[in-house]
Amino acid sequence: MTIPIYQERGRKFAADACRPVTAAAQAGKLRHEALVHGHYPGRRLPRNALCGVKSLGYWDADRRQDWGLEWHRNEGIELTFLESGSLGFAVDDRSYRLKSGDLTFTRPWQLHCVGDPCVGPGRLHFLILDVGVRRPHQPWRWPKWIVLTDSDLRQLTDFLRHNEQPVWRAVPEVAQCFARIAVAVEADRNGNAVSRLAVHINQLFIAVLEMFRRRDVKLDKSLSSARRTVELFWNDLRSDSGHLAEEWTVRKMARQCGMGATNFIHFSKQLNNATPMRYLNRLRLAAAAKLLREEPERSVTEIALDCGFASSQYFATLFRGMYGLAPRVYRSPSTRKIAGG
Repeated sequence: MTIPIYQERGRKFAADACRPVTAAAQAGKLRHEALVHGHYPGRRLPRNALCGVKSLGYWDADRRQDWGLEWHRNEGIELTFLESGSLGFAVDDRSYRLKSGDLTFTRPWQLHCVGDPCVGPGRLHFLILDVGVRRPHQPWRWPKWIVLTDSDLRQLTDFLRHNEQPVWRAVPEVAQCFARIAVAVEADRNGNAVSRLAVHINQLFIAVLEMFRRRDVKLDKSLSSARRTVELFWNDLRSDSGHLAEEWTVRKMARQCGMGATNFIHFSKQLNNATPMRYLNRLRLAAAAKLLREEPERSVTEIALDCGFASSQYFATLFRGMYGLAPRVYRSPSTRKIAGG
């Protein structure tokens, strides 16, 4: 079974398969009711039923579990509603303690985890809906059976896509929608509850939209822009020396960001005040300078190659141009003392 792949900042990510949930349900540690498409655990929906729904249902744990869902990503927007209990939850670099009545949203492929590190007792409802996103700036494509008007759907998309608040107190209508969905999921046999589920999911999104409208939702339009994608790509290279050493070309970098070379060059210049290859060399030289002083036992040639330079001669020429010293002189103890290193 093919697992969806996402590309961001030069990396590829596979959607999570929720294997700990499967193991816990099989061991009788919790009740798990779900209807699914693809690789998620649960009962299979008919092929053309509720297209885009990857996982829909709930788990009900009457005791603390010995597992959690570690940092992972899902290919769709994910809504969860904690009906009872409490639960550790984290998104990107923020941690939360969910309590009964909390509603969470994560965007497609947004990094998150569930548990602290283990899942506590409680009943958690969930919906993962694939909207066709495989890169941050791609437009969302809602399934045709979502029947909100075009204007409502655009506004809902804006709220979900640009909202930086992942945890909300659910309004009663949202709780009621999840309760109705749970009953229909339990009752479904071979797709005979699909019509009811389609109605309930539409009602859920309407309730969420109206909740957003009633509250002061701060939106960050940069979260999915093409410029933001390029910024994240460069951030990743700065923090990952392994990625930095790849054989990058402008065309390859642009492709990783899901755009043409012209747009990639434009945004790179906006962000870094340099062409992509010039800025790439700056990052590589900075990484090499750090290694020269931190790992004196390694040869200059080895460091040059590990940082992505094709030859030690080319590396030495660029290094001298940036630091005013040859690599061997830069790393010498006397130079470090003068530089205060």
